[in-house]
Amino acid sequence: MRQIAGGFVKSAGRARLAVGPRYLSSSAGDQYDVVVVGGGPGGYVAAIKASQLGLKTACVESRGRLGGTCLNVGCIPSKALLHSSHLYEEATTHFKKHGLVINGSVDVDLGAMMSSKAKSVEGLTGGIEFLFKKYKVDYLQGFGKITGPNSVAVELNDGGDELLSTKNIMIATGSEPTPLKPCPVDNDKKKIVDSTGALDLPEIPKKLAVVGGGVIGLEMGSVWRRLGAEVTVIEYLDRILPGIDLEIGKNFLRILKKQGMKFKLSTGVVASEVKDDGVTLTVAPSKGGDESKLDFDVVLVATGRRPFTQGLGLEAMDIEMDRQGRVVVDQHFQTKIPSIYAIGDCIDGPMLAHKAEEEGIACAEHVAGFAGHVNYDVIPGVIYTHPEVATAGKTEEQLKDEGVAYKVGTFPFSANSRARCVADTEGLVKILTDKDTDRILGVHIIGANAGEMIAEGVIGMEYGASSEDIARTCHAHPTLSEAFKEACMAACMNPIHF
Repeated sequence: MRQIAGGFVKSAGRARLAVGPRYLSSSAGDQYDVVVVGGGPGGYVAAIKASQLGLKTACVESRGRLGGTCLNVGCIPSKALLHSSHLYEEATTHFKKHGLVINGSVDVDLGAMMSSKAKSVEGLTGGIEFLFKKYKVDYLQGFGKITGPNSVAVELNDGGDELLSTKNIMIATGSEPTPLKPCPVDNDKKKIVDSTGALDLPEIPKKLAVVGGGVIGLEMGSVWRRLGAEVTVIEYLDRILPGIDLEIGKNFLRILKKQGMKFKLSTGVVASEVKDDGVTLTVAPSKGGDESKLDFDVVLVATGRRPFTQGLGLEAMDIEMDRQGRVVVDQHFQTKIPSIYAIGDCIDGPMLAHKAEEEGIACAEHVAGFAGHVNYDVIPGVIYTHPEVATAGKTEEQLKDEGVAYKVGTFPFSANSRARCVADTEGLVKILTDKDTDRILGVHIIGANAGEMIAEGVIGMEYGASSEDIARTCHAHPTLSEAFKEACMAACMNPIHF
């Protein structure tokens, strides 16, 4: 083997500089400052930040396209389908109340919809490659394995091998769908699918089962319900969205039922049988009871995600893992081996792209000698249904468990001028504050554009704002954000319009 640009290539191999999507900068020397294993939201952001800070950086990604699950088979394509299906439902259901009459039918061209989704994905993943070149991040398309505190072996997708020498290694390998033994996924057959398969169904199912009442299941269930499927959500617990504020969860469940989605709560899947014309699920009450059978055209298994750490060489390196298979790190994202770091879905914390991005930046800053930091108390979560659900900070149940004295301020969108004039009034804003100091502790929103509105709550909590600070801040009229202001008024004084 011979060394090239910080790595090793089989001497019989061809020169590999600037080949397709995998390239090494011509100025590369003998050793990298940091090699990032994984090119998802955490990994590619960390690589760009590290290079911006003057570190010689490489990123290894096996998928064939950068962006990880989020850009390729997660956040981005699902939001594209959510938007397309929302437009269809608006045209077929809600246009009339706005005086818009369509003469003739509104039909779904599923192929065109999928093509639009793919174009969004391709544009964004290609954009990351451009940024890598702009900031001189070396990109290797292949599977990376950690072989030492300062080395990463890469099995290249085009058949070659490289061994990268590096001062630091950052693990950013993300997560994968958690399997459900009674309901094995086979995306190729399009009968029992996971979130990836649900993004690419060849036709609209008449009856769709969603196993799991979490974010992914509710979002993808909403897509296919809008397009005409009869959707039934099967959830083992007695509520959807475990961990979300209970009042918000109950209100959201009511809205989804009103939209036509069906729910079987406190119900587990015991077995599944794939047939030519669909899938038969055997279900039973989660607390015990008689089994029953349900028939569906397609079943979506959305029971969560687990860290992807297989085949990375972590066991051989004796890197500590917890019971859930997550890499154990300290407050600086370091493993027990000081030169090896981990971020994103493969460590503890919410499995969110923006959480991984923040960790990637903070970790890169630490490697470069700066003080990187992530405030985990104000990481927002968004469910991109319609209406959207957005949360940040503590829930009411958490504050009760922690013995914190608190106040609650709520304001419904039914009393908001903008929501009324566009006939989109479902939902509310809920503000939780410290009873003594009035500091905002939690923000929970159901409503149109809640995912954008939550930013005001996040920045307020980041800077230690009180509800009165927001209540006395002028908000444009008419806007949905006025509901946020009025909820803060409800927490510290009285709202005006309710």
